[in-house]
Amino acid sequence: MKSTLIQKYFKDLTEQQIAQFDQLYDLYSFWNAQINVISRKDIDELYERHILHSLGIAKFCTFKPGTTVLDVGTGGGFPGIPLAILFPETEFHLVDSIGKKIKVVAEVAWALGLKNVTASHLRAEQVIDKYDFVVSRAVTRLIDFYPWIQGKFNKESKNSIQNGILYLKGGDLAEEIAESKLKAELYPLSAYFEEEFFETKYVVYIPQ
Repeated sequence: MKSTLIQKYFKDLTEQQIAQFDQLYDLYSFWNAQINVISRKDIDELYERHILHSLGIAKFCTFKPGTTVLDVGTGGGFPGIPLAILFPETEFHLVDSIGKKIKVVAEVAWALGLKNVTASHLRAEQVIDKYDFVVSRAVTRLIDFYPWIQGKFNKESKNSIQNGILYLKGGDLAEEIAESKLKAELYPLSAYFEEEFFETKYVVYIPQ
């Protein structure tokens, strides 16, 4: 089973979710050969560096049914697609400014039968709806990222944490957070996952 690594950390997956996670390798191998959304060397590390990394957000916050999530600069669908498999009753809107990447996202979501994913060829600033959470994976520095999504949050929080940004980023983030002047909380992914890749990776939570 290709998704053994995911099952190691997420024990309560349904048969359908396991099948969907298993499908991701073949889907991304197929699309990546045509439209490069993941570096060639990383396709062999897909489950650790892309899928499990995306699911780090789920270790920090379990989205309740009816939650709405905007994935900004989703690229090939990370973190949005793995999260959408895990939370079928949460609505995900995946946006990217590069049309061919969004084509991959739409095709992967369709192949998996994900009814809770909308994929749009948009820049974040063009999105007009409001959401409970904005997720993203190391798209740019926080000082540049925040103006794109400012004001796109629902006022009322329905989850265990306040609505806000859940940003996946690695390295020494102290300077970047200080520069952004945002009230950010850092949660190390090494607290959830034992693989070496996660030693310097974080969920950055910025409540709104």
